[in-house]
Amino acid sequence: MTRKKLRTTFTALSLLLLGLTAATAQQEISEPIQNARFVDILPLDGELFHVQGVDLDSRHIWVTSVDLANHKGYLHEFDRRSGALLRRLELTDGPRYHPGGISLNGGSIWVAVAEMSPNSSATLEEIDTNTFRIRRRIHVADHLGCVAVSGTTLIAGNWDSQLFRIFDLPSGKQVRIVPNPSATAYQDIKLVGGQLVASGVVTPLSGTIDWIDWPSMKLARTERTGVTDRARAYTGEGMALKGRDLFLLPEDGPSRLFHFRLKDQEA
Repeated sequence: MTRKKLRTTFTALSLLLLGLTAATAQQEISEPIQNARFVDILPLDGELFHVQGVDLDSRHIWVTSVDLANHKGYLHEFDRRSGALLRRLELTDGPRYHPGGISLNGGSIWVAVAEMSPNSSATLEEIDTNTFRIRRRIHVADHLGCVAVSGTTLIAGNWDSQLFRIFDLPSGKQVRIVPNPSATAYQDIKLVGGQLVASGVVTPLSGTIDWIDWPSMKLARTERTGVTDRARAYTGEGMALKGRDLFLLPEDGPSRLFHFRLKDQEA
């Protein structure tokens, strides 16, 4: 057999095995996202590195990504209708170049920019959505990988969200530390309707979306999640929830924003 034929056969077998692995993971649930129906996919047309968090409004999509090779972190803004890249802001802060999950709060985006290791340091940054200028910084002696903001409360998960650090926004002071009530390593979190909605991974090919009551931080609801056709866990990276509309951004560039609608249950 020629080298060309060997390469072709090897590639075909690799793709088949990848598909079988994804299919096996998907068999455990009957839908890509339990109790949600697929709506559509929006490809994001612009350079993205290792994606992290996502949030959106009626006109824009904001995404964080980390360039691991060059130790740089970015916030990207896309047009929600076309998926076209509009602008990009570098967030690198010395040894802190890992921006994680993000949360939109009025005219601000909150993001934690952390060192790329547990038990390290992070800076919580408030960024103006219009000017892309940093309004405020809060320094924290821990790696923080995701943030959720509502009113005067900010919740940040550390490495794999083993702990949640809770801050009073007006003062910028930490007021509580709460253990993760789930085994899921949360990657992106949002405060929605009086609950913390958190998404992440249990294994590389499976994950959950959890609803955690606030302020008790007790686990109230769990929906299991599967994998994309690229064998990436849907909840492996970015997540946003707007009413019953669920948006997931699991893949590095070229990235696709997946839109689902939650079924019959209030989020």
